[in-house]
Amino acid sequence: METLRFNFSGGQRRIGGARLVGVVGSGNLEVMIEQQPLDGACEVEISTAAHGFGPIWEAVVRDFHQRWQLADVRVSINDMGATPAVVSLRLDQAAESITGSISGDAS
Repeated sequence: METLRFNFSGGQRRIGGARLVGVVGSGNLEVMIEQQPLDGACEVEISTAAHGFGPIWEAVVRDFHQRWQLADVRVSINDMGATPAVVSLRLDQAAESITGSISGDAS
């Protein structure tokens, strides 16, 4: 397993509680999103069975942060070889379930 960590600042959308979406299985992943006191940061930690894809992971989670602008949030991902499209889908599902809005919605 490879562990990757990314930290983003500048988000303004805060959440309450925690949500878990997805399942750890071949070609899929599990995403836990939770409120944490992080001085406004959004931290993402990824445990993945696929080694050597750090730049792709960074691009996917950076895009997620730019779209959702989450603050004081920790995102934990357990991956079993999901494609970038599936990763984006699961991240959006987690954010939608905890915020009650869709990506880009300022409410």
